[in-house]
Amino acid sequence: MHANDLHAAASRILGDKASNIILAFGEVTVECRAEHYLDVMTTLRDHEELHFELLVDLCGVDYSTYKNQAWQGKRFAAVSQLLSVKNNQRIRVRVWADDDGFPVVESVVPVYNSADWYEREAFDMYGIIFNNHPDLRRILTDYGFVGHPFRKDFPVSGYVEMRYDEAEKRVIYQPVTIEPREITPRVVREENYGGH
Repeated sequence: MHANDLHAAASRILGDKASNIILAFGEVTVECRAEHYLDVMTTLRDHEELHFELLVDLCGVDYSTYKNQAWQGKRFAAVSQLLSVKNNQRIRVRVWADDDGFPVVESVVPVYNSADWYEREAFDMYGIIFNNHPDLRRILTDYGFVGHPFRKDFPVSGYVEMRYDEAEKRVIYQPVTIEPREITPRVVREENYGGH
């Protein structure tokens, strides 16, 4: 199935469940609202024309700034990459969390059990809550970690640092002692190569 055919089939089959279906660069992206997310993912998996039986990746995205500009829309999204082995086809699904202050979307672990650790990672790094996830807890940061390090407003050096305290014989947390600094990238221009 060609990307144009997949776009047409997804548009026809998903109907109003999809808020937008984009065809760009030979790839199809289905966008949906949080309340339709589980229906969209189930339909993509179970419909005989589509048959996207594998979720190969899921990640969180923070759109607070996009292309170095203020973003006009919802801030957080979960983006999934689905694969149909039967049809040798891929599709992307982006679901928008309704509340920027407390982003929540439904867990798709009941539909794709491979989403389990991916959703935990998106929760840990971005703070996206996956409702009805079987074991939603941090997976990459420490249990006592404060914040979500992939959010664009998270400070580059974090809030706390840890070290082993010889006197207390344990790891302790303390406020960051590193002074924040602005890093300006060095610009290399082609005309400066080769001594010209």
